[in-house]
Amino acid sequence: MRVHAWVVAATQKPLPGVFHSLEPTLHHWGYLAVAFFLFFEDFGVPLPGETMLIAASLYAGAGHLNVWLVGLIAFTAAVLGDNVGYVIGRKGGRELIERFGKYVFVTPARLDRAEAFFTRHGGKVVTIARFVEGLRQLNGIIAGTVEMPWRRFVLFNALGAALWVGTWTSLGYLAGNHVETIGRYTTYAAIAGAVLVVAWGVWHIRRRRRHRAASAAGS
Repeated sequence: MRVHAWVVAATQKPLPGVFHSLEPTLHHWGYLAVAFFLFFEDFGVPLPGETMLIAASLYAGAGHLNVWLVGLIAFTAAVLGDNVGYVIGRKGGRELIERFGKYVFVTPARLDRAEAFFTRHGGKVVTIARFVEGLRQLNGIIAGTVEMPWRRFVLFNALGAALWVGTWTSLGYLAGNHVETIGRYTTYAAIAGAVLVVAWGVWHIRRRRRHRAASAAGS
């Protein structure tokens, strides 16, 4: 049985592009690799969690893993990882920012505005951030730092994780020979998501300034 499995693996077309570099890790560690990469990436450790998720889905499409288990493990690891980030932010984030934030232009006043922003729109930010490189890794830490209510964070964090895992697991599993384009589209999606988040933030700030100007003029 092991000899047969080795022959199949040896004759299997390797995963293309950047996904090929993760193939040995998946071959040796399987589901544990998925859990490790996604869990630690989601509270700031610089690991290619999204790439691992897609690679594992491709590996499942080739018959080496169960795609449903890949999705379940990825979802669980992503949610737990973000919650670790939330605890880090909640326990020490604000104190650290107040002590060292001035060196990166994050003042207590800006943190107060971020806290108010998360109170009103935090659910949208937490959900969308899952698809944006950089925000995905710091999402929980930021939410904890501004003291977003934990239950609200968990709800939208789980929603974002379900959408993110479902999207990339399905695409990876069903991509077949067209998977070489996924890495490129992942980058495009991350850039587009970041642009949308920034544009929305700018629009929101300008709208508030216009509202304040109108209120001042009326008074």
